[in-house]
Amino acid sequence: MLIFPAVDLQGGQAVRLRQGKADESTVFSPDPVAAALRWQQEGAEWLHLVDLDGAFQGESVNAAQVRAICAALAIPVQLGGGVRDEAAARMWFDAGVTRLIIGTLALENPEEFSRICKLFPGRIGVSLDAADGRLKTRGWVKDAGLMVEDVVPGLANAGAAFLIYTDITRDGMQSGVNLPMLEKLSRESPVPVIAAGGVNTLADIEALYPLSIHARLEGAISGRALYEGSLNLPEALSFLRERQKNGL
Repeated sequence: MLIFPAVDLQGGQAVRLRQGKADESTVFSPDPVAAALRWQQEGAEWLHLVDLDGAFQGESVNAAQVRAICAALAIPVQLGGGVRDEAAARMWFDAGVTRLIIGTLALENPEEFSRICKLFPGRIGVSLDAADGRLKTRGWVKDAGLMVEDVVPGLANAGAAFLIYTDITRDGMQSGVNLPMLEKLSRESPVPVIAAGGVNTLADIEALYPLSIHARLEGAISGRALYEGSLNLPEALSFLRERQKNGL
């Protein structure tokens, strides 16, 4: 099981939102490269980047920061936010990103999503952002009119390599994960699942860990909790290493 520290980019700075609301951001660092390096130094094996400007505006202003982060890190980077066409996908791969997360395009234009998956096999995941199981798109501001379980089989068939499930009501609220939904999804999904939204303490990692053994949970994304200290990354990684070493 992996832990993906999140660096959310807005206006070139590292921020965190509450429940995905653009007007409720907290700047954690004016230097996102330094923020990214911190998590690598603490033992992270992957970094999760979110281009908030791309997600909300459909156009990124953070390309230079993403290139700098990818150049500075020895670990792979995954990125989501505003990836809505092939040109955007190519731009981010050229910037050094290892894999991409697509949300709006996957739900609104499945044919184009499938085409992009075929162009970049194994490198495209889907962000399933939901409130009470109902999917949201366009930076979480538009109701997709679909439930999570409605779309998973088709996304996997289209070529999605992994899924990220974010419980919007818990994102940035430090309220704990939606374990029942994650258990259901990780058991039923034909591709690996990553948990996001509410990953707040070591107890959340402990609760999720069995799903990485008995289901298809690949890992968990955490942002605000890591920055504010309610989740300690070295401690969480040590817990996972001990469990894996002992075959538990």
